Amino acid sequence: MTQPASIHPLPARWGDFTLGSYFIAAPEPAIVDTGIASTPAEVIAPRLEELGHRVEDVRWILLTHGHIDHVGGAHALWELTGRRAQVVIHEADAPFLRSRRAHVDEYVGGRQRYLRDPNGVAQLTRATEAVISGEMEPSVVLTGGETLSLGGEVSVSVHHVPGHTAGAVAYVVDGSNDVFVGDAVEINGGNGFPTYEDPVGYRAGLEHLRDVVRPNRMFLGHPFVGRDGVPYSIELDREAAQRALQESLDIEARIAGLAARCLADGLQETDSVYSPFALVAEELGYERDPSLEPSPFFTTLHGYRQAARA
Repeated sequence: MTQPASIHPLPARWGDFTLGSYFIAAPEPAIVDTGIASTPAEVIAPRLEELGHRVEDVRWILLTHGHIDHVGGAHALWELTGRRAQVVIHEADAPFLRSRRAHVDEYVGGRQRYLRDPNGVAQLTRATEAVISGEMEPSVVLTGGETLSLGGEVSVSVHHVPGHTAGAVAYVVDGSNDVFVGDAVEINGGNGFPTYEDPVGYRAGLEHLRDVVRPNRMFLGHPFVGRDGVPYSIELDREAAQRALQESLDIEARIAGLAARCLADGLQETDSVYSPFALVAEELGYERDPSLEPSPFFTTLHGYRQAARA
């Protein structure tokens, strides 16, 4: 009987953030998510050496979505593999890999209208220059439903789970049912509020993972916190995975109800830093700074506003 591919978490840091990258020790080795520009050289390569592997042998770079803390190191890692690794991303998020400007455009089209920061575009532009190692064309563009062979009998299935971003995917290791979800499962987010652009897609993705995929182990993009404020591990066993999925659904349902009330009453511009969604923050007891990038509060509430318009 073929032994399942071993999986090794490769956590890195970006300020106060823990970034979840992973190594799949398959015949054609894979890295899932790449952190920021410095992560491949400072974390991934030395950690692989400790494990008895070489970064040059990595043949797959699997990206769960296009945010800078997941694709920022993609070009640098690709270079470290001698440009031999195949870089994989969903078609909806591929623009974030191809262009730094796509990240700025996303900000302008969404949360900038609420933050009203005159320096926001310049700050984000500088961040993309510092954190994204390079612009590149993906080797493989996904639509969802693909199976990728990592050599031998190891393969991963691609599940499109849009919500956090339009191109968010989960990679399921066939046979073991270990699942890499990136930020598609947010629980209560990194700072007390989950981030998703499309609430309908986000909920559908959570239900798909809970009811259809049913992970044996689930690997998160960050140690997201629960409702009690305690962070989950980035590596969850079957029971913890189901708990995280259900808690994510419960939190989304509560936010959805409050967003619906807020929208039904008519959005009111006030002096609150949470304007025009102050009701939601008040009811949830959310007191974090809503301007902290990527501003989960306004990203998510804007998603409900767009869904209501649709």
